[in-house]
Amino acid sequence: MTTGDPQFEGVYGPYTITSIDRLEVQRYRISLLVAGLAMTAGLVHWWQFGDRWAWVWLVPLMAGLGLALHWIHIYLRPLHNALRLFWLMGCLGWGLLLMRAGPNEALTMLVEQPLWILAIGPLFAALAGIGFKEFFCFRRPEAIGLTLLLPIALLGRLVGIISTSLCAACLLIAGLLMVLLALRKFGMEAAADVGDKSVFAYLDSQRPASTP
Repeated sequence: MTTGDPQFEGVYGPYTITSIDRLEVQRYRISLLVAGLAMTAGLVHWWQFGDRWAWVWLVPLMAGLGLALHWIHIYLRPLHNALRLFWLMGCLGWGLLLMRAGPNEALTMLVEQPLWILAIGPLFAALAGIGFKEFFCFRRPEAIGLTLLLPIALLGRLVGIISTSLCAACLLIAGLLMVLLALRKFGMEAAADVGDKSVFAYLDSQRPASTP
Protein backbone atom coordinates (compact mmCIF):
# COMPACT_ATOMS: atom_id res chain seq x y z
CA MET A 1 0.00 0.00 0.00
CA THR A 2 1.21 3.52 -0.79
CA THR A 3 0.14 6.90 0.53
CA GLY A 4 -1.77 7.67 -2.66
CA ASP A 5 -3.82 4.45 -2.69
CA PRO A 6 -7.56 5.25 -2.62
CA GLN A 7 -9.44 4.28 0.52
CA PHE A 8 -13.09 3.26 0.75
CA GLU A 9 -15.58 2.60 3.51
CA GLY A 10 -16.86 -0.95 3.26
CA VAL A 11 -19.65 -2.84 4.95
CA TYR A 12 -17.24 -4.20 7.58
CA GLY A 13 -14.79 -1.32 7.76
CA PRO A 14 -12.40 0.71 5.62
CA TYR A 15 -10.27 -0.85 2.92
CA THR A 16 -7.71 0.26 0.34
CA ILE A 17 -7.35 -0.48 -3.36
CA THR A 18 -3.63 -1.09 -3.83
CA SER A 19 -1.42 -1.18 -6.90
CA ILE A 20 -1.51 -4.98 -6.69
CA ASP A 21 -5.32 -4.88 -6.83
CA ARG A 22 -5.20 -2.63 -9.88
CA LEU A 23 -2.71 -4.93 -11.60
CA GLU A 24 -4.90 -7.97 -10.93
CA VAL A 25 -7.93 -6.19 -12.35
CA GLN A 26 -5.99 -5.21 -15.47
CA ARG A 27 -4.85 -8.79 -15.94
CA TYR A 28 -8.40 -10.07 -15.44
CA ARG A 29 -9.74 -7.76 -18.12
CA ILE A 30 -6.98 -8.63 -20.58
CA SER A 31 -7.49 -12.36 -19.96
CA LEU A 32 -11.22 -12.02 -20.54
CA LEU A 33 -10.59 -10.13 -23.76
CA VAL A 34 -8.13 -12.78 -24.98
CA ALA A 35 -10.66 -15.53 -24.27
CA GLY A 36 -13.41 -13.67 -26.12
CA LEU A 37 -11.22 -12.94 -29.15
CA ALA A 38 -10.01 -16.54 -29.28
CA MET A 39 -13.54 -17.95 -29.11
CA THR A 40 -14.74 -15.59 -31.83
CA ALA A 41 -11.72 -16.20 -34.07
CA GLY A 42 -11.99 -19.97 -33.65
CA LEU A 43 -15.61 -20.03 -34.78
CA VAL A 44 -14.93 -17.73 -37.74
CA HIS A 45 -11.94 -19.91 -38.68
CA TRP A 46 -14.13 -23.01 -38.55
CA TRP A 47 -16.82 -21.44 -40.75
CA GLN A 48 -14.39 -20.04 -43.31
CA PHE A 49 -11.65 -22.69 -43.45
CA GLY A 50 -13.08 -25.81 -41.84
CA ASP A 51 -11.63 -27.94 -39.05
CA ARG A 52 -7.98 -27.73 -40.09
CA TRP A 53 -6.03 -25.73 -37.49
CA ALA A 54 -9.22 -24.40 -35.90
CA TRP A 55 -8.24 -26.22 -32.71
CA VAL A 56 -5.29 -23.85 -32.10
CA TRP A 57 -7.73 -21.18 -30.93
CA LEU A 58 -8.58 -23.43 -27.98
CA VAL A 59 -5.17 -22.67 -26.47
CA PRO A 60 -5.72 -18.90 -25.92
CA LEU A 61 -9.37 -19.56 -25.06
CA MET A 62 -8.53 -21.99 -22.27
CA ALA A 63 -5.52 -19.98 -21.08
CA GLY A 64 -7.42 -16.69 -21.10
CA LEU A 65 -10.39 -18.15 -19.26
CA GLY A 66 -8.18 -19.89 -16.71
CA LEU A 67 -6.25 -16.69 -15.97
CA ALA A 68 -9.47 -14.68 -15.78
CA LEU A 69 -10.75 -17.12 -13.16
CA HIS A 70 -7.46 -16.77 -11.30
CA TRP A 71 -7.72 -12.97 -11.08
CA ILE A 72 -11.48 -12.52 -10.79
CA HIS A 73 -12.82 -11.26 -7.45
CA ILE A 74 -15.78 -13.32 -6.18
CA TYR A 75 -16.97 -13.06 -2.59
CA LEU A 76 -18.09 -16.69 -2.29
CA ARG A 77 -15.04 -18.92 -2.35
CA PRO A 78 -17.05 -22.14 -3.00
CA LEU A 79 -18.52 -20.54 -6.14
CA HIS A 80 -15.08 -19.37 -7.24
CA ASN A 81 -13.66 -22.86 -6.73
CA ALA A 82 -16.61 -24.40 -8.59
CA LEU A 83 -15.94 -22.23 -11.64
CA ARG A 84 -12.27 -23.24 -11.53
CA LEU A 85 -13.30 -26.89 -11.36
CA PHE A 86 -15.61 -26.45 -14.36
CA TRP A 87 -12.73 -24.87 -16.26
CA LEU A 88 -10.43 -27.79 -15.44
CA MET A 89 -13.06 -30.38 -16.36
CA GLY A 90 -13.72 -28.61 -19.66
CA CYS A 91 -10.01 -28.46 -20.49
CA LEU A 92 -9.68 -32.18 -19.78
CA GLY A 93 -12.76 -32.85 -21.91
CA TRP A 94 -11.30 -30.93 -24.84
CA GLY A 95 -8.01 -32.75 -24.38
CA LEU A 96 -9.77 -36.11 -24.49
CA LEU A 97 -11.69 -35.11 -27.62
CA LEU A 98 -8.53 -33.91 -29.37
CA MET A 99 -6.72 -37.14 -28.55
CA ARG A 100 -9.65 -39.33 -29.56
CA ALA A 101 -10.46 -37.65 -32.87
CA GLY A 102 -7.20 -35.93 -33.76
CA PRO A 103 -6.81 -32.13 -33.70
CA ASN A 104 -8.08 -31.54 -37.23
CA GLU A 105 -11.10 -33.84 -36.85
CA ALA A 106 -12.19 -32.90 -33.33
CA LEU A 107 -14.87 -30.40 -34.37
CA THR A 108 -16.26 -32.83 -36.92
CA MET A 109 -16.61 -35.48 -34.23
CA LEU A 110 -18.24 -32.92 -31.95
CA VAL A 111 -20.78 -32.14 -34.66
CA GLU A 112 -21.46 -35.78 -35.47
CA GLN A 113 -21.55 -36.95 -31.85
CA PRO A 114 -23.18 -34.20 -29.73
CA LEU A 115 -22.72 -36.26 -26.57
CA TRP A 116 -19.17 -34.87 -26.52
CA ILE A 117 -20.79 -31.64 -25.35
CA LEU A 118 -20.98 -33.29 -21.93
CA ALA A 119 -17.18 -33.46 -21.91
CA ILE A 120 -16.36 -29.98 -23.20
CA GLY A 121 -19.41 -28.21 -21.76
CA PRO A 122 -17.95 -27.44 -18.31
CA LEU A 123 -15.49 -25.02 -19.92
CA PHE A 124 -18.40 -22.96 -21.21
CA ALA A 125 -20.22 -23.35 -17.90
CA ALA A 126 -17.26 -21.57 -16.28
CA LEU A 127 -17.51 -18.86 -18.90
CA ALA A 128 -21.25 -18.50 -18.29
CA GLY A 129 -20.46 -18.19 -14.58
CA ILE A 130 -18.24 -15.20 -15.28
CA GLY A 131 -21.03 -13.70 -17.37
CA PHE A 132 -23.50 -14.18 -14.53
CA LYS A 133 -21.10 -12.57 -12.05
CA GLU A 134 -20.61 -9.58 -14.35
CA PHE A 135 -24.36 -9.15 -14.83
CA PHE A 136 -25.09 -9.56 -11.13
CA CYS A 137 -22.51 -6.88 -10.23
CA PHE A 138 -22.85 -4.42 -13.11
CA ARG A 139 -26.13 -5.21 -14.92
CA ARG A 140 -24.43 -5.19 -18.30
CA PRO A 141 -26.79 -6.52 -21.03
CA GLU A 142 -23.90 -8.18 -22.89
CA ALA A 143 -23.14 -10.16 -19.73
CA ILE A 144 -26.61 -11.63 -19.44
CA GLY A 145 -26.55 -12.34 -23.17
CA LEU A 146 -23.33 -14.29 -22.70
CA THR A 147 -24.76 -16.13 -19.71
CA LEU A 148 -27.92 -17.22 -21.52
CA LEU A 149 -26.60 -17.95 -25.01
CA LEU A 150 -23.96 -20.48 -23.94
CA PRO A 151 -26.31 -22.96 -22.22
CA ILE A 152 -29.03 -22.40 -24.84
CA ALA A 153 -26.59 -23.22 -27.64
CA LEU A 154 -24.91 -26.24 -26.07
CA LEU A 155 -27.89 -27.81 -24.29
CA GLY A 156 -30.11 -27.13 -27.27
CA ARG A 157 -27.68 -28.93 -29.53
CA LEU A 158 -27.17 -31.75 -27.02
CA VAL A 159 -30.87 -32.60 -26.91
CA GLY A 160 -31.27 -32.03 -30.65
CA ILE A 161 -33.68 -29.10 -30.68
CA ILE A 162 -31.35 -26.72 -32.52
CA SER A 163 -29.12 -27.29 -35.53
CA THR A 164 -25.34 -27.21 -35.63
CA SER A 165 -25.35 -23.94 -37.58
CA LEU A 166 -27.69 -22.26 -35.09
CA CYS A 167 -25.59 -23.53 -32.18
CA ALA A 168 -22.45 -22.12 -33.81
CA ALA A 169 -24.19 -18.81 -34.46
CA CYS A 170 -25.22 -18.53 -30.81
CA LEU A 171 -21.66 -19.32 -29.72
CA LEU A 172 -20.28 -16.71 -32.12
CA ILE A 173 -22.64 -14.07 -30.74
CA ALA A 174 -21.61 -15.10 -27.21
CA GLY A 175 -17.94 -14.67 -28.17
CA LEU A 176 -18.61 -11.21 -29.57
CA LEU A 177 -20.54 -10.27 -26.43
CA MET A 178 -17.57 -11.40 -24.33
CA VAL A 179 -15.26 -9.16 -26.37
CA LEU A 180 -17.67 -6.25 -25.89
CA LEU A 181 -17.94 -6.97 -22.16
CA ALA A 182 -14.15 -7.02 -21.75
CA LEU A 183 -13.61 -3.84 -23.80
CA ARG A 184 -16.22 -1.89 -21.82
CA LYS A 185 -14.58 -2.90 -18.57
CA PHE A 186 -11.34 -1.08 -19.44
CA GLY A 187 -13.08 2.23 -18.81
CA MET A 188 -14.12 1.29 -15.28
CA GLU A 189 -12.30 2.04 -12.05
CA ALA A 190 -10.40 -0.94 -10.67
CA ALA A 191 -12.33 -0.65 -7.40
CA ALA A 192 -15.50 -1.74 -9.20
CA ASP A 193 -13.98 -5.10 -10.15
CA VAL A 194 -12.24 -5.60 -6.81
CA GLY A 195 -15.44 -5.07 -4.84
CA ASP A 196 -15.72 -4.49 -1.11
CA LYS A 197 -12.49 -5.91 0.32
CA SER A 198 -13.89 -5.66 3.83
CA VAL A 199 -16.39 -8.38 2.86
CA PHE A 200 -13.53 -10.64 1.72
CA ALA A 201 -11.74 -9.99 5.02
CA TYR A 202 -14.90 -10.71 7.01
CA LEU A 203 -15.63 -13.97 5.17
CA ASP A 204 -12.02 -15.09 5.66
CA SER A 205 -12.28 -14.37 9.38
CA GLN A 206 -15.40 -16.56 9.62
CA ARG A 207 -13.69 -19.62 8.21
CA PRO A 208 -12.51 -22.13 10.82
CA ALA A 209 -8.78 -22.01 11.43
CA SER A 210 -6.91 -24.97 9.99
CA THR A 211 -5.56 -27.38 12.54
CA PRO A 212 -1.80 -28.05 12.51
